[in-house]
Amino acid sequence: MKNLIVAAMVLSMTSLAGAAEVQSGLQPGDAPPAFNVRDITGPKAGKTLCYRCMYGSRPVVSIFTREIDDNVASLIKQVDEQVGANGDKKMAAFVVLLTDDADAAEGKLKEVAEKNSIKNVPLTVYDGSAGPSSYKIAKDADVTVMMWNESDVKVNHAFAKGQLDKSKVKVVAGDSAKILE
Repeated sequence: MKNLIVAAMVLSMTSLAGAAEVQSGLQPGDAPPAFNVRDITGPKAGKTLCYRCMYGSRPVVSIFTREIDDNVASLIKQVDEQVGANGDKKMAAFVVLLTDDADAAEGKLKEVAEKNSIKNVPLTVYDGSAGPSSYKIAKDADVTVMMWNESDVKVNHAFAKGQLDKSKVKVVAGDSAKILE
């Protein structure tokens, strides 16, 4: 019986360790470098550009994702609402879908934008599932969210596949207040 209890405790601790956030992306204090994406739904739809460059020193939320499920779509929608509500503070955001088939992703991004009434956050694609090397996106990170202001990363959240849920979406979206101060 004692061995069974010990085995259950070890299994439980292993499960909890696997649920920890992964480390991915630029960390607080880092400066986000330039990189190009293809805009699919934003003001420069169809063009390749650098939103990091375009937004300059403004408060920015960047979401790097390998797929867009319901939780990622919810996060985008909440960030979109915050960007709209904080226009006076020049808040901006963009989403980068990391994919090895950028052309195939275009329709999916347009569908997500339309279905969720995304108006303030451009949905873009980066050609390559590894993402821009200077951003240090981890292979095991399905979603990496970085927020910066004055070219200084203030917030970083990263999630392995299946870890981003409704409660974490709320926390991540709420953290955008940290770049508006």
